[in-house]
Amino acid sequence: MGRVINTDSTGAQRSRLRRTIAECLNRLMAKPELDAEAKDIASLIVLALREITDGVAQSADVWDKRGYYLKSDALRNDWDWADRTADRMGNLIRVGDWARLPVVLATLVPRFADVDVVKLTRTEALWRGAYARLLADETKRRAKVQ
Repeated sequence: MGRVINTDSTGAQRSRLRRTIAECLNRLMAKPELDAEAKDIASLIVLALREITDGVAQSADVWDKRGYYLKSDALRNDWDWADRTADRMGNLIRVGDWARLPVVLATLVPRFADVDVVKLTRTEALWRGAYARLLADETKRRAKVQ
């Protein structure tokens, strides 16, 4: 019997999400002005960063259960920036502070420089409506905190 390979592991999901974010960053840099599509793309980046954070937490929990505490801590440390950046971007988008968003996006570019985007493969159906989804998600998150 051959080895079983999980093609939908959190690592594979993380790679797909990193590719999506890299493409979104390329599309945002090409935008001459802020329009509804740019808001959707920026919101998709936040949602993807949150998915990455959830996947990292899930993977780290698995390593903790197996007793690999150093490995789980290293994974959390390597990806702790994703949650902070998602929260920062989410807050800026929620309050409509679009002027400060490019500064945060610029901090993301080096994190995704290793993702080689030769051809844009993500369609606009992926980010369409992401702005509304993010605002709804932000409302839920703020309600949980209070």
